[in-house]
Amino acid sequence: MNFADRLQAAIRAKGSPACVGFDPLIGQLPAELRAAADGDPAATAKALTAFGRGVIQAVAPLVPAIKINIAFFEPYYEHGIRAYHDLVGAAHQAGLVVIGDVKRADIGHTSTQYAIAQLDGSGAGVDPQTIPDAITVNPYFGIDGVQPFIDVARKHGRGLFVLVQTSNPSAAEFQGLVLPDGLTVCQHVARLVEKWACGDGFIGDYGYSSIGAVVSPRDLESTVRIRELMPHCVFLVPGFGAQGRTADEVAKCFKPDGTGAIVAASRSVIFACNEPAYRDIPDWREAVRTACADFVTAIRSVVG
Repeated sequence: MNFADRLQAAIRAKGSPACVGFDPLIGQLPAELRAAADGDPAATAKALTAFGRGVIQAVAPLVPAIKINIAFFEPYYEHGIRAYHDLVGAAHQAGLVVIGDVKRADIGHTSTQYAIAQLDGSGAGVDPQTIPDAITVNPYFGIDGVQPFIDVARKHGRGLFVLVQTSNPSAAEFQGLVLPDGLTVCQHVARLVEKWACGDGFIGDYGYSSIGAVVSPRDLESTVRIRELMPHCVFLVPGFGAQGRTADEVAKCFKPDGTGAIVAASRSVIFACNEPAYRDIPDWREAVRTACADFVTAIRSVVG
């Protein structure tokens, strides 16, 4: 099935356009898992895996998707990469759509290798279930940097989320620059990504493309304009919760019918045991589940 159709079907099945981001920092893990890490890369990767499996078990009944950030595994080298793929497989077994937050791109032949590594895996003989359904990519090398990802995604029925407007504060220094035609840089990128998204075979039955976009809402005018420029793209919306984006802000990334976006919350959910609102819950998994339920409720309240 087309990736966008799989994602939309999963959202409808759970009744929630919400995604839990998994960005595990050792220093914020529950105490028993921090102790188990013990500074050793193999032990640390094992602790990350145990934490990830607990998070997956807690959130899988509530959300359609999980976004796993590979950066938090790479410091532990082969142990961390193995843990990353192990958790992708565990999330698939739990029925979740899996987005690999890898933000890869480069010039053509290098991008081809990145695309094979992140979206294919057949050359290494790995289990396809340990490969994400979609990944994040950087468009700032142009189409020759993105095309290899498009080709591999098409071949394997996977998806892409292309960075358009990111959540970090200084992004506006580049993305907000106004071009001679009146568009900002990120709006120009949005128009290009929409063109790529309408390529042969990418539009699914729900009217959305397997090529989506990472769009963090900054101000109402900018967000509405990007939404207008990308009618066929699903938005992956970061920054909810710990990064300060509110439910009302992220609601602007959706179309009037409540489709077209999926909102990600990471630290506010997975580290719920450290938050005052959930600190009295004795089991950290139950704290994650409760925080996730609150997140889902908040999104539903503004999207429907």
